[in-house]
Amino acid sequence: MSSSVQRPLLDELLDCPPGLLDTTFDQLRTLLVVYETGSALRAARALGREQSSVQKQLDTLNRNCQALCGEVLTLRQGRGKDFLFTPTGEGAAGLARQTLREWLDAVHWSRRRLGRMITVGTTEFTLPIVSRAWDLVAEELRQREVEFKVVHVRTKDLWARLESREMDLICGTIVSTPDGDDRLRDYDLVEYARGRATLLTNLDESELPGTAARTSALAGLPLVVPPAGLIADFLACWYGPGFRDRLNVVADIDDVHYGFSLLRSGFVRGCMIVTASIGRRMAERIEPGERPLRTLDLHDDLEPKAELMTGAFVRKADLGRYDPSHPLNRLWAAVREDARAHTAEPAGGP
Repeated sequence: MSSSVQRPLLDELLDCPPGLLDTTFDQLRTLLVVYETGSALRAARALGREQSSVQKQLDTLNRNCQALCGEVLTLRQGRGKDFLFTPTGEGAAGLARQTLREWLDAVHWSRRRLGRMITVGTTEFTLPIVSRAWDLVAEELRQREVEFKVVHVRTKDLWARLESREMDLICGTIVSTPDGDDRLRDYDLVEYARGRATLLTNLDESELPGTAARTSALAGLPLVVPPAGLIADFLACWYGPGFRDRLNVVADIDDVHYGFSLLRSGFVRGCMIVTASIGRRMAERIEPGERPLRTLDLHDDLEPKAELMTGAFVRKADLGRYDPSHPLNRLWAAVREDARAHTAEPAGGP
């Protein structure tokens, strides 16, 4: 048996220093905002407070920390210069960030579990789905004082946001196959539409003749490709995860709208994979001085076949965890009702 005896947790809790017990979440938040902004003045502006109020909280924290640890949290470096955080201050800021995040996560989880809050993620193009479904249950959930939050999700981040568990329900468009998708095994799905991709190009008829192209022919075409999202998912499905090494990528872009600008300017001559609706809009929009764009149907002659699937996604475990009157189940029922009443072309952004 070890000769050292660990103090019981209860004894430690009863013997907490007063300076530590007097520290509030508000003070920790102020410390973090000062850490992020660099000064009491900028922190005060971010918090909507007087600078003197922020400085008073910092002085209190510094005084308590000096008594507890022997070192203050922050040091002034002169007029107009950012605060310097001591090693103790750096550690305290990290602890404060972790503490506040864990408490906020716990509060949000409890509110979601108890039906006090529901968070829905949606891409720009699938926002109407959420809007229509919410209208069906809005009055009921308002009377129950349920907080409803909508979060913008970019199409390229859809899978990551689904798996993060930050949201109760997500609407968007993914690349799938007619046989389904193993990634969705843990999700319930309301499917709104399926469709194929289109090729948008500024190449003229002499360079790319006809009104259609085979997916196997993409290897011989100059392509404009973003790092992630539907375009990358299509190409990875057809040509594997290392598709960039097998294709002629003439422009790597961070944003698809920049890709449209590249094609319209003529600075890059090539093709982009887009949805049919966006392809039509881009081809119909003709501005003076811009290179005209046209669309070609993509005929999928590679395996596996790839399709666009627009829908709403929710974790099966969440639906089963709550009773039918829970706001998530009520909203999910509204989504199903809306899907029965509406059919649409895939609406996901490229």
